[in-house]
Parts: sequence; C-alpha cells; structure tokens
Amino acid sequence: MEMVLITGMSGSGKSVALHALEDAGYYCVDNLPPELLDSFVALELKHGASRVAIAMDVRSASSLPLVPEQLRALRGQGIAIKSIFLDASTDTLVRRYSETRRMHPLSRTKASDQHRALVDAIELERELLADIREQALVLDTSIIRSSQLQAYVKTLISAPAGRLTLVFESFAFKRGVPLDADYVFDVRMLPNPHYEAALRDLTGRDPPVAHYLASHPEVADMFGSIEKFINQWLAALVRDHRSYVTVAIGCTGGQHRSVYLVEALTLAFGARWQTLKRHRELDALA
Repeated sequence: MEMVLITGMSGSGKSVALHALEDAGYYCVDNLPPELLDSFVALELKHGASRVAIAMDVRSASSLPLVPEQLRALRGQGIAIKSIFLDASTDTLVRRYSETRRMHPLSRTKASDQHRALVDAIELERELLADIREQALVLDTSIIRSSQLQAYVKTLISAPAGRLTLVFESFAFKRGVPLDADYVFDVRMLPNPHYEAALRDLTGRDPPVAHYLASHPEVADMFGSIEKFINQWLAALVRDHRSYVTVAIGCTGGQHRSVYLVEALTLAFGARWQTLKRHRELDALA
C-alpha cells in the first residue's frame, strides 16, 4: 500500500491537495483522527486498497503526538508513506481567514482584538504541529495558485518512496523566501541578464541566457560552491532518514539566474539522486 499523509496549517490548502490526490486515483479521507489511523489502514489492507491519502489537522490536537510513532510502525509493516506538510506565512493565513470569514479551529476567545486572537491561534497551531512538520516534506503555499499546488503534489507523489529526493526550487527574493526551504542560496550578486535587452524577456531555461551566464566565471564558481556543499552533507542527511531536502536558489526576479542554477543543479545531481525541480515564479505564469 502507498499512503500519503497531508497535514499542515489551517487555511494552507489541504483540501486542494486532497483533491489533487483524489484525481490521481487515491482513496481520500479528510480529518481522520489519529486514534483511527491503524484501524483505517488495517481495513483498507483487508479490502486490497493500493493507494490511500489521509488529511489530518489541528482539530485532532490532543492526539497529534501519536502520529510520528504511528508512521514509524506502519513503515515497519512495509507501507510506503509520504508525508506532506502544507505551510503558509502568518500574514497569508490571516488574510485568507479574513476573506472567508471562517473561524480558526483554535479560536475560542471572544477578545475584542480579533486580529490578535487569530494570530495567537495560528502561532499555537505552529507549536502543536512542529513535530509532524519536522518529519514531512514542507510545501509553502503562501503565494502559489491552487493549480500550482495541485501540480506540485502530483509531482511529489510520483517520486519513488524510500529514497532521498532533492528538490531544487528557484524563487524571487522580492516575493519572499520560501518557507519550505531547507537550504537557501542568494545569487543576486551574479551578473544579471535582465540588463541585457536581448535577454530580458527570456528565462534561465532559454539557451541564450544559459550561454550568457555560463560565460561568467563567477556563475561557475557559485554553481561549484553549492554543488560542493550539497555533496558534503548528503550522506549525513541520508543517515538522518530524510526523505526530501529542498534547496532554494533566489535571485531578484526568479526568472534568470536562479532558474539557470536550478536547471544546472537538477541535471548534475539527477544521475545519482532522485531530483525534482520547481520554479516558483515561472510556474505561476504557466
């Protein structure tokens, strides 16, 4: 059996992710209490189910501490489990709750300062979910569209279970650092194709931009430094039983330099490791 566990912050897009998994052929259950996880898995195994997806959230706060040990036990039974944690910035979550006028699951106060009460509930939720977040692949949904999230989830579940997967992600600093990054590299000091008229409207995936950047020694130096760093620590990450490691590369606009380096790093590591790539800003335009 393959099982995908979707957890994360309230308002971060768990329903969207679950719909993507349903479209991909998974039998999906929303808001399953952790106390029922073992019984649910046993029942689905009895029925011969091959792919299931479960969403859990802070509404089961009192029993969430059970989940990490339950997942270890299920993996010991040979079940391939992928755990995905959806996150978003506090400002984004506050805005989403304000737009929908829904109440946060942990909001029980009638304080006059409703904004402060909501922020406090969100921060409490982060504390309650911290252990689960630590053991999952984190996806930052703060500034991505629903279609991007669905595409990312479908890509993640296609990666083989039981192997370390390197996720390379390009982004624009002007739109914020991704919350899902394990490592962040700033490449804004490199030569910028934006200032070349013939290259301005192209991206780091286009040959003219790639040729321009490859012609500058400092770009090769940056690539070599990042490659050396990742290679140095991969063995330790594997020993730590990490399933996913996200390496984010940022430039000013997320169009040229970061995209070029993500493409180059994915190619370099793809021969030896399972790799995925995301271009946060370019994917938003697709």
